[in-house]
Amino acid sequence: MTKQEVANRIMEIGVVPVVRASSAKQAMLAAEAVCAGGIPIVEVTMTVPGAIDVIAELSKSMGSGVLIGAGTVLDADTAQRCIDAGAEFVVSPGFDLETVRSVNHAGKLVMAGALTPSEVIEAWKAGSDFVKIFPCGAVGGAKYIKALKGPLPQIPMIPTGGVNLTTAADFILAGAAALGIGGELVSASALESGDLAPIVEAARGFVSIVRNARKAA
Repeated sequence: MTKQEVANRIMEIGVVPVVRASSAKQAMLAAEAVCAGGIPIVEVTMTVPGAIDVIAELSKSMGSGVLIGAGTVLDADTAQRCIDAGAEFVVSPGFDLETVRSVNHAGKLVMAGALTPSEVIEAWKAGSDFVKIFPCGAVGGAKYIKALKGPLPQIPMIPTGGVNLTTAADFILAGAAALGIGGELVSASALESGDLAPIVEAARGFVSIVRNARKAA
């Protein structure tokens, strides 16, 4: 997919599931579950054992209909390895200029992390396609997104941290382009038990909330 197609898909669905799991097998199951719930997007974090191999496997097994991305990417070398494995987008918890430049050079979409207004502006000017606001819940949640969007309406922001089924609509109404959702969607207990129904149901719930909130906005 082209970078623009990836951006369009993220905007369309409005949810980026952040997969943190204790094993490669659990990460694969998580990917299947969120897709079954209507979210054809998976961000595999580098904290997953064998994360780059998981990205490669998912890229092959899930086909072009599912966006596979890499999360918690801290440097340009790791970003390139993820892209070589098939990642269509790269996400970092903070802003690293070389990582942003590397991903842009490869023609892939990048979401650099930022928190303060200065960091958000710096990441955007450096070429980050979306800016991940992290950890958003710790600094005011949806109210913080609304405050940032006031002077920076042109910057598409994806809040991560503090997004759950109760707060998701507020984040969309505050101006979030999409939502980054980890444990509130990809339940660790569900992965441990092997009962993926809670993940599938949560995925459906988040997709519905985003859709309805956008209609109300």
